[in-house]
Amino acid sequence: MKKKMAILDDYQNVVRDYADWSAIEDRVDITVFHDTIHDPDRLAERLAPYEILLTNRERTPFPAKLIERLPNLRLLATTGMHNHAIDTNFARDRGIFVCGTQSDTDSTAELTWGMIFALTRNLCVEDANMRAGGWQSTVGFGMTGKVLGILGLARIGAQVATIGKLLNMRVVAWSTNLTAERCAEVGVELVDKATLFSISDVLSLQIRLSERTRHIVGAEDLARMKPTSYLINTSRGAIVDEAALVNVLRNRKIAGAGLDVFDIEPLPRDHVLRTLPNTLLVPHLGYVTDGMYRNYWPQSLENVVAYLDGNPIRPIKVI
Repeated sequence: MKKKMAILDDYQNVVRDYADWSAIEDRVDITVFHDTIHDPDRLAERLAPYEILLTNRERTPFPAKLIERLPNLRLLATTGMHNHAIDTNFARDRGIFVCGTQSDTDSTAELTWGMIFALTRNLCVEDANMRAGGWQSTVGFGMTGKVLGILGLARIGAQVATIGKLLNMRVVAWSTNLTAERCAEVGVELVDKATLFSISDVLSLQIRLSERTRHIVGAEDLARMKPTSYLINTSRGAIVDEAALVNVLRNRKIAGAGLDVFDIEPLPRDHVLRTLPNTLLVPHLGYVTDGMYRNYWPQSLENVVAYLDGNPIRPIKVI
């Protein structure tokens, strides 16, 4: 009898194009879902029949309360080797193998700078004006001589910093465990948290989400920012206190925010962020590139084949 497998959250309907799934079709019945379900009862009902689940990053969270309602689940495969939305320890205690794929950081750093330029140079506004028959209506914000602040200086943060330096920006950084040695290695200034928020003209969040970093950017931090400054989040939505961010945007306490990530994804249609004119909103595109998918899905297929053969591979790291 064939095993039942589901591929989750294929928003663009492209996953079947990125791997040769015919290689396992004689062993597995494959279902592909293109939407995300937030209701826990509906989600559990949908996923209960499957022994194998392939999830794309954190689009569908797998907390213990969901996992315990999936009696047939034995392989949970994610893209990437880190997934804070999976309770990996609970899954392993229930005999579920959790595995991942290789990933890189280039695409997120690229998107970060694309968002910085689009937001500060009003590219979306001017594109809409052009299509409506108009011409120049805004004045852009140049980077040279400005201060780029980076919250988190791991691989992505370092990549973002490198581009900032090429643009002749002063680059400063902070995180709870950031050292002077790491800053010297990247060639940026180490500052304290209050200074990071108060002097940055563009502040980019590049820190991994954990219980320690959840809402690490709060109302007090946002209140320190200049009214001419911009915040960019291509990390995870819960890094920032969303209600506090909405408040400073609504009251024009900062110039704007570029957001690729949100507390709830997909972002609800009636969410207040969709109504604020000083935002640039994109639907979690940081890792969504052709190159990344050419890593993710063939390796996800390899993970399934290894499991079917009794030799599962690429166990995910516990965060």
